Amino acid sequence: MGLPTTSPAMDAATLRALFSKPYGSPAPSEEQWRALYAPDVHFQDPTQEHHGIDAYLAAQQGLLKRCDDIYLKPAALAIEANSAFIEWEMGLKIKGIEFIYPGCSRLLLNDDGKITDHRDYFDFVGPTFGPVPVLGGFVRWLYGRFV
Repeated sequence: MGLPTTSPAMDAATLRALFSKPYGSPAPSEEQWRALYAPDVHFQDPTQEHHGIDAYLAAQQGLLKRCDDIYLKPAALAIEANSAFIEWEMGLKIKGIEFIYPGCSRLLLNDDGKITDHRDYFDFVGPTFGPVPVLGGFVRWLYGRFV
């Protein structure tokens, strides 16, 4: 099942397709992103914030270029009125190391069913620095001490 290339009403199948990318498969095309996201979309996650579809697309392309490969696997989801929430797991392979990030996205939709606000929630520090020798031990100690 692929992503639509025309503007759909957001439904569970479309949302699952958007958050599904096995290792080795291509990311959505620019046309597919534009079919699902509003031109004035606001995107924010723990590492960045962008306004507008062009900035969002540039951020997606930047992530793809930094990684050897990426996977995204959807889990539980809920859609009510103009809000959607989806749990996911993202894997990034970078220079032979795999980083796994469990997370959740909150999406706000406009009357056309396009995403106008996309906010990702996930722990960036633990999965990013945990696998790194020496630094990982410090991060785990720090989390144990303060979290």
